[in-house]
Amino acid sequence: MTRSSGFTLIELLVVVAIIGILSAVGTLAYTGYVSGAKKSSAENYLQQISLAQTEEYSSTGEYFISASGTASACTAGADSSSELETNLFSGENVLPDDIDFQFCVYGTGATYTAVADDSDGCVISLNRNGSPSRSGCN
Repeated sequence: MTRSSGFTLIELLVVVAIIGILSAVGTLAYTGYVSGAKKSSAENYLQQISLAQTEEYSSTGEYFISASGTASACTAGADSSSELETNLFSGENVLPDDIDFQFCVYGTGATYTAVADDSDGCVISLNRNGSPSRSGCN
């Protein structure tokens, strides 16, 4: 009678399948976590823009507007984000590139809405009263 020490092929296949399932679930959970963290970061940066707008209003008597009028005039992109940094944050690189959101501000001198837009269609807006709203975000 010979005694074999080791695993059978079926046991190895079961273990590999279990590891595959666990890694797939972990990857999906991590991707969702990263996406949610980016959206929360965008909301935090909108709050920073709101604070800078309050300071701008105290200094000049009106809010900084990068696009006059309505939301359709506000195209969030690298240029509008850079313009916000130049005018509201004294040229400091405050708005990050790694969260995949671009920022712009529209309205009139007496009111504004700050917008964060990503390439997937998620738009987060924050009005002058500080209440954020999301549209197109999963």
